[in-house]
Amino acid sequence: SSNSSALATLPKKRKNYYDVFVTFRGEDTRNNITDFLFNALEEKGVLVFRDDTNLPKGESIGPELFRAIEDSQIFVVIFSMNYASSTWCLQELEKICECVQVSRKHILPVFYDVDPSEVRKQSGIFAEAFVKHEQRFQQDYDMVQRWRKALTQVGTIAGWDIRQK
Repeated sequence: SSNSSALATLPKKRKNYYDVFVTFRGEDTRNNITDFLFNALEEKGVLVFRDDTNLPKGESIGPELFRAIEDSQIFVVIFSMNYASSTWCLQELEKICECVQVSRKHILPVFYDVDPSEVRKQSGIFAEAFVKHEQRFQQDYDMVQRWRKALTQVGTIAGWDIRQK
């Protein structure tokens, strides 16, 4: 697939500031797969945006984070048990989908201890998260539907299924 060769074909001269933007739920993955991925990519000279190290302290995280997404070439989405319970992760995912729609950028999904079909269909643990979002954001039904659409869209992309056997 074009996604698997995306990292290998990064242009040498680029206007994008980051090669890779990783979206992840810190409590689930920061001390394992996410750290491993950041270290492996940085060792290869890949410029990775990491939300906990790349933003200047005191910056408003919203616009800065969205700019980093726009300025990235490849998106790695690490879906995990609590990913969908984070409105922040869902906002990042929605923005990533917007960027991919209007450009030739790539998304590489990683399903870390979650079933890809639960992401696609918002079932199981993902359904539980959306029950809460729909209660909390009753006034903004459209936003919650955009998050669902983003999960469905990225959940259908072939990616890495990493589940503890």
